[in-house]
Amino acid sequence: SESFQRVVITDTGDGVDAETVKACGLLRKCVRLREKWIQQRAQPVEDTVVTEGEVEQQPGSLHPFRRRPAPPYNPLAGGLPGAVGEGVGFAMRDGVFTVTDSGSAETFSYMSLQEFLDDYFEIKAACSDGVAKSFAYKRLQLLAARFHLHTVLNGDRELKAQKSVPHRDFYNVRKVDTHVHHSACMNQKHLLRFIKAKLKRHAHEVVVFRDGRFMTLGEVFKSLRLTAYDLSIDTLDMHANNTFHRFDKFNLKYNPAGQSRLREIFLKTDNLIAGRYIAEVTKEVINDLEVSKYQLVEWRVSIYGRKRTEWDKLARWFYVNRLMHPNVRWLVQIPRLFHVYKRSGELSNFGEMLDNIFAPLFEVTLNPSSNPMLFYFLRTVVGFDSVDDESRPEGYQIHPHAYPPAPEEWDMNINPPYCYWMYYLAANISTLNKLRASRGMSTFSFRPHCGEAGDSSHLASTYLVADEINHGIELKRVPALHYLYYLSQVGIAMSPLSNNKLFLDYNRNPFPKYFAQGLNVSLSTDDPLMLHYTKDPLVEEYSVATSVWKFSAADQCEIARNSVLQSGFEHRWKSHFLGANYHMPG
Repeated sequence: SESFQRVVITDTGDGVDAETVKACGLLRKCVRLREKWIQQRAQPVEDTVVTEGEVEQQPGSLHPFRRRPAPPYNPLAGGLPGAVGEGVGFAMRDGVFTVTDSGSAETFSYMSLQEFLDDYFEIKAACSDGVAKSFAYKRLQLLAARFHLHTVLNGDRELKAQKSVPHRDFYNVRKVDTHVHHSACMNQKHLLRFIKAKLKRHAHEVVVFRDGRFMTLGEVFKSLRLTAYDLSIDTLDMHANNTFHRFDKFNLKYNPAGQSRLREIFLKTDNLIAGRYIAEVTKEVINDLEVSKYQLVEWRVSIYGRKRTEWDKLARWFYVNRLMHPNVRWLVQIPRLFHVYKRSGELSNFGEMLDNIFAPLFEVTLNPSSNPMLFYFLRTVVGFDSVDDESRPEGYQIHPHAYPPAPEEWDMNINPPYCYWMYYLAANISTLNKLRASRGMSTFSFRPHCGEAGDSSHLASTYLVADEINHGIELKRVPALHYLYYLSQVGIAMSPLSNNKLFLDYNRNPFPKYFAQGLNVSLSTDDPLMLHYTKDPLVEEYSVATSVWKFSAADQCEIARNSVLQSGFEHRWKSHFLGANYHMPG
């Protein structure tokens, strides 16, 4: 607004010194490297999920109270597209799927691992350069100072401008929970009520096969010496207490009352009852979202890569239970647990894991009728995530010009390095996106967990190939990389309450600094089941952040806007939430 006071930094006319020229050259080179890799990703095909018979709203036909009808959303609408012509197929070469035509010529492919590693080490070298670090640090300090000057000069004007907007305030602007795991999407009280209700009314249902026999729900609790009366929040013991720097103990909190069999019954999609209980809880959470109207979520569900049939089971669970809703989109998270499955004999090499993850997706893209339920499920999936404990030391180190073995040859009992995972996931997602875009189907973003703990080099690999990341708190240790994330406006979904329980005290979290410096940050809940106390965990997250860091109403709404921009909601939905020109700068 022209009524805001501006801070202008003038040029002294002394020219630019050699160190600044060098630093800018290094940073520009890094930005170009990211652009090179991100451009490999196919652009999204907009509005692929529609309702049959949709009628576009005509200009001037607004409701008298300025209410706009929400865009239609029905991922099951329309028939299945036909299969591609004969002779078109796919094959994995050096860990990356390529699409081939009848002449065996590659139609869609990706740049090599060697090229990725060369660029990755270029990024690391640039970010380690003293000149670049000093330049980036000063620029970040300047960005924060300018923001604080803006708040001092224009805080009252901002508040006045916000008051002049009718109907809108923090509670009724759209907020997307851009990072939340589906199996922990409810709060603990909600799960407790659900378990008690099932135990009282459906104790006779057969729910699990253990110790060589089928067991009813009542028999399971009897074997645990628990009754519905005994159950409480303290009995479930799922809040993340005493988990600081203990990712293993945090994961055990997914077990109600410390019992893995209860997790299998109530929180798994693949069990004896075909995930019916977790589907019922999910519908209850969806009803809460519908009542709140302005809160939206992107739930993560897991594909482990042990078997090809995992996709079929997950899609069947989604389709049978009809878990699509306008306020919900899905992401698929891939746990980096190759070493676990290799030691157990479930996988023979890393290439087999990649085949299990991506081959079913190429098959259903080429021929949707081969698995209609998976085809419809993928219409609601907006991206891929990659999860695991980053603080665990890597057993294999990659060095410049010493390239690791191909995935088909990776038959060691150790997990591949983080950058190796990032390349092969990004490469296959990119090739899949190109194929899907060519067929007019939806495409996927790549939004891995990164920078929660461990080596800061993880952030260098995701800077090249990830659309957005989750956490990113380790960025504060590397000024040049920190500044690159600002320059490229890489989305970062941060979860301060989660970090507070695992790796970083709340008052040391860099979120307010990132926000003041202009990084593209949003707030997310991560695991409401273990971290939050109310049925509105996202509002709880905003509430704590606002109270501790003294955000204004305008700050809250800007963070909410960032969450919509980072999300995978389709173009028409973002236009509905933010306005037709939401994608324009300024």
